[in-house]
Amino acid sequence: MITLDADWLAEHPLPEIEAETDKNARGRVLIAGGSRTVPGALALTGEAAFRAGAGKVQLATVDPAALPLGIAMPEAAVFGLPANEDGEIAAEAASKLLELLQACDTLVLGPGMGPQSAATPIVQRLLDENERRRTILLDAAAIGGARDCAAAVRTHAGRIVLTPHPGEMVQLMGCDEAEVRDGPEALARSAAERFGTIVLLKRAETWIAAPGEQVLRYEGGGPGLATAGSGDVLAGILGGLLSRGAEPRVAAAWAVWLHGESGRRRAAASGKIGFLARELLGEIPRLFTAD
Repeated sequence: MITLDADWLAEHPLPEIEAETDKNARGRVLIAGGSRTVPGALALTGEAAFRAGAGKVQLATVDPAALPLGIAMPEAAVFGLPANEDGEIAAEAASKLLELLQACDTLVLGPGMGPQSAATPIVQRLLDENERRRTILLDAAAIGGARDCAAAVRTHAGRIVLTPHPGEMVQLMGCDEAEVRDGPEALARSAAERFGTIVLLKRAETWIAAPGEQVLRYEGGGPGLATAGSGDVLAGILGGLLSRGAEPRVAAAWAVWLHGESGRRRAAASGKIGFLARELLGEIPRLFTAD
């Protein structure tokens, strides 16, 4: 196990952004998720992707939420997806997502999606039909959709990142809660080997596992990060870094650190709990140049 800290990050820098770059070269992210009951989740994820340096962001959510989301976030292109009777993304959305992916470098799937969404058939189709050169982050309900797709995930050669919290890890691995509580490092490593990809296990501390690599451990950004929307922000940071061309393990480590240190800064400014997930967003760009 290796402690994730500033020294490790200095030895594993992010790709440089050239002065002459344009928004397409900076990275293009497609973020899909949300629902009728959580229509604003993608606003957090999308802004976080921008704050992490992505050049272009596309948001895809259920049709009823698309127009308000576009008004709330004028920097992003927004697309409506078919919804089921529960107000969640329907299986038919996979075709639209595959079409939108043609103009993107990275897909973030899952923020704001609930258990009544068609996450499993969407994940299965995207894994089978998406070109292997793109990176994919599976978050929230989309993680459960990957449970029976280990072989398909492995065909993407480590270009997929899974970001489970403890409950999602139980679902993904078919284990019990005690295993997540008592053996997080071993469990994260086991999941990474099973799926052949990056697994980021989110607890009070965070464990980042990759096949054939030592597990990274980040001590955590404090209890204030245990708030609704915090995971959506983390997903956006990671999606933005992946779109910029960062190697998935390096992108995951940087995203965890940026998210955690943003929490530390907000806690120092306003108290260790009570700040909102959206208040993390302004801290992210400043951390890239922090001493």
